[in-house]
Amino acid sequence: MWEQLLNAGVVQVLGAAGVSVGLIVLLIIIAIVVLVVLVTVGNVFKLWLQALTAGADISIWNLIGMRLRRVDANVITKAKVSLVQAGLQITTPQLESHFMAGGRVPNVARAMIAAHRASIEMPWDQAAAIDLAGRDVLEAVQTSVNPRVIDVPNANSGRQTHEGVAKDGIQLSVKARVTVRTNMRQLISGAGEETVVARVGEGIVAAIGSADTYKHVLEQPDMISKTVLAKGLDAGTAFQILSIDIADIDVSENIGAKLQTAQAEATKNIAQAEAEKRRALAVALEQENKALAQLNRAKVIEAEIQIPLAMADAFRSGHLGIMDYYRMKNIQADTQMRETIGGGEATSVH
Repeated sequence: MWEQLLNAGVVQVLGAAGVSVGLIVLLIIIAIVVLVVLVTVGNVFKLWLQALTAGADISIWNLIGMRLRRVDANVITKAKVSLVQAGLQITTPQLESHFMAGGRVPNVARAMIAAHRASIEMPWDQAAAIDLAGRDVLEAVQTSVNPRVIDVPNANSGRQTHEGVAKDGIQLSVKARVTVRTNMRQLISGAGEETVVARVGEGIVAAIGSADTYKHVLEQPDMISKTVLAKGLDAGTAFQILSIDIADIDVSENIGAKLQTAQAEATKNIAQAEAEKRRALAVALEQENKALAQLNRAKVIEAEIQIPLAMADAFRSGHLGIMDYYRMKNIQADTQMRETIGGGEATSVH
């Protein structure tokens, strides 16, 4: 009986202890959840209070949701507050969407405020697209408000001036400064500064090349600016060209004279080559004539050798008598004497 009572008491104690352990575990879990919530709310409470006092429509649940979505609530809140203070109504989801797309929210917010203050129409979608395209939208707005001056040629190109040759052959070296401002409509797909510099440089060279004389360009340097501006070189670029000013213009060298000198030298070399060719042909012809003379002389000698043989044959056949022979010898002697007196070279037939 005592054993039964003891067992029943043990069961009751163990049951009460089990209930207490379960309750403690539940309370611990609830405490942890409450602590996490309090810490989370505590972290965003300052931001929520800041947005509330500035009139920005950001609830505390939005801030908690940003934490869960790994969005920097501090960046979003500061951007939203600055936009609201400037009188711009940009929704919180728009800011979050741009942040999650990899955009620079503070930079776009400052650009929107600067454009609004300068009375430049620029919707949020356009500003966000410009930022996501990799361009500095804030710098673009600043350039649109305060035009920027670009040196032509660019100092980074390694060139100091652009050279052009007038029709009279004189080369001019020109350095220009181009004043531009941002074309917001073409900023996303328009060409950059390098294209503007290249086009203006090409226009300068073409303007100088169309001048009849370099003196006309020196007298009226603005003809270069007018000619280049008339071509509409800013088409398809992210800038609008306001003015082109000639900063420096100098006479470089006489390219026409150099070309004429080079042409004369080339003509002289060609003439010398032709003369050398004719001389070589004359020498070759002379050598051929000498060889031909030697050949003819050999033939004469060969023919002279046949004369005594023919005379001997004539003696044997009776066609030539002794008196004929002596008569021929007398004629040869007379001929030799005349040649000697006349300074000629005597020839003898044996």
